[in-house]
Amino acid sequence: MDDNLVSIEQLAKMLGVSTATINYYTNLGLFKVTDRRGNARLYQKDIAKKLHEQIRQLRKQGYSLRVIQERLDKGYSI
Repeated sequence: MDDNLVSIEQLAKMLGVSTATINYYTNLGLFKVTDRRGNARLYQKDIAKKLHEQIRQLRKQGYSLRVIQERLDKGYSI
């Protein structure tokens, strides 16, 4: 397996959040599933780490996850 691809469990542990948080971010469109192995969704570690840090910073500034997601959908980088 590509060293940069991680499972939801690995990603949650790496970021210090629950798998439910990863699922929620994925369902909102914040995190993108890069690949699948059977039922396992795989995420790009580097991209997810960078996004998570940016999401945390914007959340501290008072932005909701929905607003952050809308900005991403419109092509803004966060």
